[in-house]
Amino acid sequence: MMNYPKIAAQMYTVREFTKTPAAIRETLKKIREAGYDAVQVSAIGPIGHQEMKDLADEFGITICATHIGFDRLENDMKDVINQHKLWDCHYVGIGSMPGKYQADKDGLVSFAKKASEYGRILKDNGLQLIYHNHNFEFRKFGGVTGMEILLQESDPAALDFEIDTYWVQHGGADPIEWINKVKGRMDVVHYKDMVMADVGKERRQIMAEIGEGNLNWKGITEACAKNGVKWACVEQDVCQRDPFESLAISRRNLKQMGL
Repeated sequence: MMNYPKIAAQMYTVREFTKTPAAIRETLKKIREAGYDAVQVSAIGPIGHQEMKDLADEFGITICATHIGFDRLENDMKDVINQHKLWDCHYVGIGSMPGKYQADKDGLVSFAKKASEYGRILKDNGLQLIYHNHNFEFRKFGGVTGMEILLQESDPAALDFEIDTYWVQHGGADPIEWINKVKGRMDVVHYKDMVMADVGKERRQIMAEIGEGNLNWKGITEACAKNGVKWACVEQDVCQRDPFESLAISRRNLKQMGL
């Protein structure tokens, strides 16, 4: 029997509803009602670390991972460590690298080294740094993609990955191949579907609820299980309907898939 990843909701999906502590409380309530008992905390408004933990506990929600700004690792490492330990949250996520690192191979190598340095500090404190990709990491530099550079130049003991299925596909690569490539270096994955749609006068790829688009969810989920992925965080940066309804649709579809 395969050990499939546990499902969580990425709070970036509902970021417009998390600007105050009261709004965060209502949002966590709705996330719980949509069938999720875990979240990845991202893009929330000002709230104390203890208050956030208390709200999550109130609704029986696990904080499985975060996304924080890279600048917090540079400037506020002690608070990052204290925050994640208070939340019983092992995975410290970087949603994207700062723009100054994205332009060329040297920038990517520099980011990989710097992120590894911070990752070693977090590791020494019982935490794990993870990096979330978009599509720009699949630009090639001398025939090698930025993602391959990050994989090769980072310390495997200090930096893990958080493959985003939609953005890998959008970058022209294969999500299943990349889930396999980062084997042993990924406990958290982003589940995000892709569908073709008419947007204004354009026909293009947009984000969709899990199971409503065209990604190979059977293959993706089997690859995650085979490679020991622990958490699958459902994220939809842009929703075509109410974001809470989108999260609920994704959860229902995942249940039908056996997750």
